[in-house]
Amino acid sequence: MRFYLPAFAVLPLLAAAADGPFEQYKAQFQNFLSNFGSVGSKPVDDKPGFAAPPAAEKAAGEAKVQILTLDNWKDTLYGPVRPDATDPEEWWVLITGRNKTCFGHCTKLEAAFDEAAQKFATFSKSPHTGLVNCDDQPVLCNSWAANVGTVWVFEMLPPPAPVNIYRRRFNMSSTTADDFVDLYAQDVKKEFYPYTGYFHPFDGPLAKNGLAVPIGYVLWAFNAIPSWAMMLGISFLSRSMMNRRMGNQTNGPRNNAAPPPRAGPAGGARP
Repeated sequence: MRFYLPAFAVLPLLAAAADGPFEQYKAQFQNFLSNFGSVGSKPVDDKPGFAAPPAAEKAAGEAKVQILTLDNWKDTLYGPVRPDATDPEEWWVLITGRNKTCFGHCTKLEAAFDEAAQKFATFSKSPHTGLVNCDDQPVLCNSWAANVGTVWVFEMLPPPAPVNIYRRRFNMSSTTADDFVDLYAQDVKKEFYPYTGYFHPFDGPLAKNGLAVPIGYVLWAFNAIPSWAMMLGISFLSRSMMNRRMGNQTNGPRNNAAPPPRAGPAGGARP
């Protein structure tokens, strides 16, 4: 399935790519649309839609917080699941960002999550931990309808078993590692909210029909378009429609025109 943006939407994106914060994504724009995901200079992957992190996993003491990307998230979550498993493998995934998606407010929450991952590693049965940075993975976040500052708990079973997902939003300034640890000791189903609906990454209608990622690209592209460019495009479109309508009325039949005069009798005789 292919999605096309009108010319008025593509031109502002191309112009914006020349600006300083988005200079690194100019090459990616030529391949697909462009990528406005991150701020600052860093290497990017050769595939469109996301910027690759410098490493596949992030160390948090002795624990490993897996970095999920558009390419590896499903294989990573299914990685520790045994084919004959009946008990789900539990994943705790933090949805975070930097300046663009979180305005710099996720730093404390991310540090607390990293510290909690180190404490989880000391438990006899601990959850796997992962992280999605929406500055680096805007398409993935849009395909999940994921918001920064939330933790997603995945209960992974071998496919094609359904995957239960629970979510909870955390205070970005006051949450500590002990808060995560205390919640893990409690029943997740009571402290988190189940996630269902169209954007469910595994069992939602969009994912089952292969539409989640294309829609993620479309939503990301619309978010990347500046509001002034969107309003300008809508103005051009409405003006074009009005001009076309007025042209049809001018060139159409004149229903109210006076009837032609009647021809007089032959030879000039009076009737």
